[in-house]
Amino acid sequence: MVDSDGNPDFAVIQQSPEFQELRRRLRRFVFPMSALFLAWYLTYVLFAAYAHDFMSQKVGGQVNVGIVFGLLEFVSTVIITLVYARYAKRRLDPQRDLVRSRAGVVEE
Repeated sequence: MVDSDGNPDFAVIQQSPEFQELRRRLRRFVFPMSALFLAWYLTYVLFAAYAHDFMSQKVGGQVNVGIVFGLLEFVSTVIITLVYARYAKRRLDPQRDLVRSRAGVVEE
C-alpha cells in the first residue's frame, strides 16, 4: 500500500478490505443515527408548527411541552456525541490503526 517513493498509495488503500471494513463500520453507525436524529428533529418542528395546543401544555410553572422538547434536542445531541465517541473508540479506531499499519503510516 506504498508507492515507489515510500508514500501511502491512497488508491490502493481505498480498495483494501481493511479500509472497506472501516467505511462499512462508519456507515453502519452514521446513517441510522442521522436518520433517527432527523426524525426526532422533524417531529419537534412539526409539533411546533401544527400541534400548538399540545406544545403549549404547561409542565410546571412557565415551562411547557415545547420548551421541554426544545431542551431535549440539545440533550439528544450530547447523547449522540457521547455514543459516537464510544463507538469510534471501540470499533473505528482499531480498524483505522489496522489500515494505517498496513499502509506503512507511522504515528508521530
